[in-house]
Amino acid sequence: MLGIMHVLLTLLLVLTLAGVLGVLLAGIIGVARGGDPRRSNRLMRWRVILQGAALLLLALLLSLARS
Repeated sequence: MLGIMHVLLTLLLVLTLAGVLGVLLAGIIGVARGGDPRRSNRLMRWRVILQGAALLLLALLLSLARS
């Protein structure tokens, strides 16, 4: 059971980090093109939320590895 949980948390962490990278790149491209500031602000909020989720998943993964 712990092995399945470890794999699931690792997969979720990788997907969350990929989401962070995608949102970050979308924000950079939007700023470079001079896009809508509201969209830029929304992307920044999503990036912060995804980074927080990634940190939470990492903490869970590390605590699972200790036990």
